[in-house]
Order: sequence, then C-alpha cells, then structure tokens
Amino acid sequence: MDTISQENNESFSWLPVLALIIGLIAGVLGSVALTKVANINKSLADQGALAAQVNALEAELHKTTTSADQATQRVTKVTADTNSAFKQFSEAFGSLRTEFEEIKAKAVAPTPVVTSSSSSSSSSPAVAGSDEYRVKSGDSGYKIARTLGVSWSDLQAVNPTVNWNKLAIGQSISVPKK
Repeated sequence: MDTISQENNESFSWLPVLALIIGLIAGVLGSVALTKVANINKSLADQGALAAQVNALEAELHKTTTSADQATQRVTKVTADTNSAFKQFSEAFGSLRTEFEEIKAKAVAPTPVVTSSSSSSSSSPAVAGSDEYRVKSGDSGYKIARTLGVSWSDLQAVNPTVNWNKLAIGQSISVPKK
C-alpha cells in the first residue's frame, strides 16, 4: 500500500487548481458583467429622463405653434379691419371734401351787386384795365374784388382763364376798368 499511497502523494492533481482558476475567471467576468449592467441601467435611466424632456419640449413647441397660428390669424383680421376702416375713412373724407368745396364755392361767390347809378358796370361789358393784381396768401376772388373796389362778376369777366378755386400766390390777375 505504501507504493500506492506514495504514488498518490507524489503526483499532483491539477484539477482543483484548474477549477480554482476557472472560478476566479468566472468571478471576474461576473463582476465586469455586473458593472456593465449597472452602467447600462444608469444610461437607460438618463435616456429616460432625456426622453421625458424631449416630450415636454415637443408639447411646448406644439403649444407655441398653435399660439403663433392664432396670432397670425388675429393679425390678418386686424389688417383686414384696418384696411376696411381706412377705405371707409377715405371715402368719407372725399365726400366731406367735396361738400366743403361746394360750400366754399357758394360762400365765395357773392350775390350780384346792383347799383343805382346809370354808369353801372352791368350796363356795359367789363374791360380789363392796365393794372394787374398779384395774388397774396389767403386771397380769394371775392376778397380781391372787394380790395380793388370792383364787382365780382367784372373781375371774373376780365379773367376768364383763371381758376378761382386754385389761386396761386404771385399769380397775376387783370384789374377791370372802373
């Protein structure tokens, strides 16, 4: 028996050492895998938070887009209303201007002056004299006639080409003979 036990004692078994090495490698690989899984879980949690932020931003963007569309519609309506109001104002202003010009023309045109003297200008046609009058600021045909001491109709008769509604400052007006 001694021989057998000696042989058993002298020969070294690599099997337990090999099992120990494999066990250590498995332990290291398990630790690495566990660390990787923990990192992946952490990364997934971070990505979940980012996904939530992206969803929140998308919702906010949708709200902003809706608000911008509503604002554009309101601006378009205000623009249309403003254009309509300006058109109505322009028409009303034109109408008032026409009425004003008519009233002004009636106010400027004097009633014919009838004189009792026999040398009245209505008995003979008006003739332009050698004098001329230069239009000043604020002048009208009727005012010029009063200033010159002649009738409005005589002043008009000797100046047939003058537009009495559009007198220009410095314009030359013929003065009728008295």
